[in-house]
Amino acid sequence: MTIGALLIAIGFNMLLIPHQLLSGGVSGISMIISYVTVFNISLLYFVLNFPILVWGWFVLGRHFVAWSVYSVVAATVLLEVVPVKSLVMDPMLGAVFGGVIFGFGSGVALRLGGSSGGFDIVASIVTRKRDLPLGMLLFILNGAVIAALALMNNDWDAAMYSMLAIFTAGKVIDVVHIRHMKVTAFIITNETEKLLAKLLATPRGVTIIKTRGAYAGAEKDMLMTVTTRYELAALRKMIRQLDPKAFVNIVETVGVIGEFRRG
Repeated sequence: MTIGALLIAIGFNMLLIPHQLLSGGVSGISMIISYVTVFNISLLYFVLNFPILVWGWFVLGRHFVAWSVYSVVAATVLLEVVPVKSLVMDPMLGAVFGGVIFGFGSGVALRLGGSSGGFDIVASIVTRKRDLPLGMLLFILNGAVIAALALMNNDWDAAMYSMLAIFTAGKVIDVVHIRHMKVTAFIITNETEKLLAKLLATPRGVTIIKTRGAYAGAEKDMLMTVTTRYELAALRKMIRQLDPKAFVNIVETVGVIGEFRRG
């Protein structure tokens, strides 16, 4: 988490901010306010994330949000430590590599069961409540941030470079974490009741399939559940804790027909 926060700070202070470019989400809004008012970006980043973290605490639970709080606080501190100094002169290079480094840092946080705050937490809440086209929703929200920069500064070059940075960051996050918004987990286990007790506490459905091993002929249960990439790290951790010997196959889900969420 600390390394992820450090990468976010480097991407901001050494590649995006020196060229007056934006990242997506709450950090992008922080940058816009700072560019216009000269307020401290790291402080704005923390202040704007705070109400979203509180919202996530009550909706998503302690583990995910606690790690997200750590990530946001660490990034806030490191934004003060890492000097604002451009590594490259070309704004396109700043946009591309700023997006790569920021995306890698955010992807690491997601993979470890937290997030870098902001729209990631909003996305986690939305996917638990509604089966919406989240990628398009995030693109629209980020696009609104970029449009605000362009309209305020009348600088469409910076807006386009910023959109390139956001696009690059999104692709890198997908590579580091997982490429598709929804995944299907097939869990072959001897601890069916323990796993069901935890899985059924989420708004996701679970199907129990009886299986028989071809080699030993032993009968076991296979639990099938569809979840989102934002909940995958928590699912992995829960399975390891309750049944370390479980065999788990996680596959990409191209689409879902019918009710994705339970209840």
